[in-house]
Amino acid sequence: MKLTDLFGLEGKIALVTGGSRGIGKMIVEGLLEAGCAKVYIVARKKEQVDETSAELGDRVIGLTGDLSQMDGIKALADELASREDKLDLLVNNAGAAWGEPFEDFSEAGWHRTMDLNLKTPFFLTQKLLPLLKAAGTKDRPAKVLMIASIDGMKSNPWPTYPYQASKAGLIHLTRRMAAELIGHNIVVNGIGPGAFPSDMNRAARDNQDMVERGIPSRRVGVTEDMAAGAIYLLSRAGDYVVGTTIPIDGGVVNANIGAGNFVDPSGE
Repeated sequence: MKLTDLFGLEGKIALVTGGSRGIGKMIVEGLLEAGCAKVYIVARKKEQVDETSAELGDRVIGLTGDLSQMDGIKALADELASREDKLDLLVNNAGAAWGEPFEDFSEAGWHRTMDLNLKTPFFLTQKLLPLLKAAGTKDRPAKVLMIASIDGMKSNPWPTYPYQASKAGLIHLTRRMAAELIGHNIVVNGIGPGAFPSDMNRAARDNQDMVERGIPSRRVGVTEDMAAGAIYLLSRAGDYVVGTTIPIDGGVVNANIGAGNFVDPSGE
């Protein structure tokens, strides 16, 4: 079997929410390299969507919308259904983070974070189910990829309470939805990103040296790391992986000696 048969995505149609920047954009770049025919991206800010679409080429089709509310979710699903008769790959990446001290944490921050991180992946997948079912077969299932976080796999000391709770919930939702949708020839899996520099993860972006000290691999993630994980799960190579969330984090979850206190055994 050729590697292109295992990892290629030739001719596939994909949708990546939050695909105009950060981890979403990294995944979009990977999908294009793997051969996707079309990659739809959606985000709230038209300027960012247009900029990314122009940068990445004609196979990227930019849409705008607010997916934190049901009206926006339905509008996106309707728009896609008007353009395509199937959807091979759905990447639920759009997310939000909100941090405030415990005693001052606002209801607005709670709802915004929980809605976008947990409600949106569920209901967008629900609304796109007809297109996913049209694409999936027993031999080549359609794919749904949830972008969770290592913060849903372990605690961190930041006051981002609904972010951590929503990502933990998304990991379990991934298991439950996988059990439901595999019967429709749709495989659901997830990725738990660690430190990838982005507007959402400003610590990794602006204080890279400090962040790297707490990562066993001693570096933050780069585009190739995220793209490779997404390609694996979205391609034929990942067809027999069902309901799993893989941490892509340089070892923070599974290979850390202490919380943020990794000690290089070489003594360096």
